[in-house]
Amino acid sequence: MDATSRPPSLAGLRRTYEGAPLTEGDLAPDPVTQFTIWFGEALDAGLPEPNAMILATCSAGGLPTARTVLLKGYDEHGFVFYTNYESRKGRDLRENPRASLLFPWHPIRRQVRVEGTVTRLAREESAAYFRSRPYGSRIGAWASRQSAVVGSRQELDARYAELAARWPEDPPVPDFWGGFRVAPVEMEFWQGQISRMHDRLRYRRAGGGWVVERLAP
Repeated sequence: MDATSRPPSLAGLRRTYEGAPLTEGDLAPDPVTQFTIWFGEALDAGLPEPNAMILATCSAGGLPTARTVLLKGYDEHGFVFYTNYESRKGRDLRENPRASLLFPWHPIRRQVRVEGTVTRLAREESAAYFRSRPYGSRIGAWASRQSAVVGSRQELDARYAELAARWPEDPPVPDFWGGFRVAPVEMEFWQGQISRMHDRLRYRRAGGGWVVERLAP
């Protein structure tokens, strides 16, 4: 391996994490309320796309994969995102309806992890969101056979142009597109601390309520 092909040194990427302590007494009684507090603080801190989250899925054969998607809504029932149902994540969730989400709020030395079961949104809810999207995004949902191999960029652009000509104003809602909801069974709130002694507090579903546990960093 010559000098130009060697991987760069990672020594300069060391970080010291310092944040206000996170104690059990700081937490809201349920994880969705706690998420709302932290999400508001991420917004106030000016983080770029604080609703970006890493979605991890696993196929029926046990092959994991992860990608970044955008949170489009949440409430006490779970966290919502939209996608092509025939995409890789869509197929994974059809075969194995469980997922993990991660919100990586590095600038404020926090992250939130969600694990839960996944269900499709009702068709009416997905359709209402689809119609609220910009026109270009609606055409794009039709044009992209998400996760399928594409012969060229020109092929993709030609399909977009064809569909835009077919529906110059109001494309219909695709039957292969819609929302998923991740209903949490576990949520962890991570707050960075010095000397890698981070605070990790986890809500775990137990019966009809939540148990809070501290995890070793």
